[in-house]
Amino acid sequence: MSGYPSSPATYGLRESATFDRATIAGIQRAASTGVYDIRGWGAKRALPHFDDLLFLGASMSRYPLEGYRERCGTDVILGDRNAKYPLHLDIPVTIAGMSFGALSAQAKEALGRGASDVGTSTTTGDGGMTPEERDQSKHLVYQYLPSRYGMNPTDLRKADAIEVVLGQGAKPGGGGMLLGQKISDRVAAMRTLPPGIDQRSACRHPDWTGPDDLAIKILELREITDWEKPIYVKIGASRPYYDVKLAVAAGADVVVLDGMQGGTAATQDVFIEHVGIPTLAALPQAVQALDELGLHRKVQLIVSGGIRTGADVAKAMALGADAVAIGTAALIALGDNHPRYAGEYERLGSAAGYYDDFQDGRDPAGITTQDPELAARLDPVEGGRRLANYLRVLTMEAQTLARACGKAHLRNLEPEDLVALTVEAAAMARVPLAGTTWIPGADR
Repeated sequence: MSGYPSSPATYGLRESATFDRATIAGIQRAASTGVYDIRGWGAKRALPHFDDLLFLGASMSRYPLEGYRERCGTDVILGDRNAKYPLHLDIPVTIAGMSFGALSAQAKEALGRGASDVGTSTTTGDGGMTPEERDQSKHLVYQYLPSRYGMNPTDLRKADAIEVVLGQGAKPGGGGMLLGQKISDRVAAMRTLPPGIDQRSACRHPDWTGPDDLAIKILELREITDWEKPIYVKIGASRPYYDVKLAVAAGADVVVLDGMQGGTAATQDVFIEHVGIPTLAALPQAVQALDELGLHRKVQLIVSGGIRTGADVAKAMALGADAVAIGTAALIALGDNHPRYAGEYERLGSAAGYYDDFQDGRDPAGITTQDPELAARLDPVEGGRRLANYLRVLTMEAQTLARACGKAHLRNLEPEDLVALTVEAAAMARVPLAGTTWIPGADR
């Protein structure tokens, strides 16, 4: 505020909680342009999350494990319900689907390298499979999306698992976007699109209208791949209790549940902030659905949306997940949002740590771009090394917490190991409020 020699608060001015500066700027931008705001990443508002939970480490009533002498297992098998060749991963942290188009070819290769180095899987995303990604990925999951961009049976058979995408946490019920700046000649050819034109993905699959049709589609995919590949079904967290039951009834081997903290390449800001439910609220509902079907741990549950630390990994598994998936965190590990590009972020109208305006395709780190000069800045080998380091740290942190709770394997973590710091988190996670035995809503 020009003219004020010191803080506006000195003059008794107080910012409105309803009309804060970001809200005012949004109204002014809408009034000026007449179009809604599009951005990437996930929800920025404060939401109940895994930080609102704490572990109950061992003391007298529990016996901890010694970190240097006693093992704590981390492996997980995904898709052994029907598939001839389920995925056997060394760690329960996987890489979520992010497309070539949203990401550069170098970034996709780096994700494959990093994931393979620690024995986990990566996922194609919309737009099809690139040779760089397939060649560097030990375990590659092929996403089958409503758009069908880049989909072909040959690549389908090359994959190690297939993920049928019904929704995404950042936009359940909505389709994705890829702005024209990122539709390069190669991206356009893979997606059978004109170069340089904004692409909007469909919000639903074109050849089914309900769960019965999904069951038929899953059977088709099994037949195409000779019943060898696990079939995942990915849902955006909205009505997880019912959606999980329907996905399992349709034949899913693995359910992927993406909470509203999950990122996206680009969509409407109003969608990101106001549709779906937090990961913490969705996970127990999904576990309840599997429990009632008698299939918890038999149909595996992968949870994504805001996973950042080993504590998040361990808490998700304690609440019933078999594994987690990371997206935004993986890109940050590769080098996105790094302060060394602060000047270039500023020229974009963004800043390191904000992730705004990256959807325009000018990411200075060379990760969320199709500009050849920018993409060349990312060394896939170095990026893969950084990602592998990060994945190892997540795993070691989760093991440390599991050992403190006396668990010899991450999958042995359970809700009894957790308490909540807030009434909201206790109700959502269905664990006691710290210092009490009260689980809000449990007596209803």
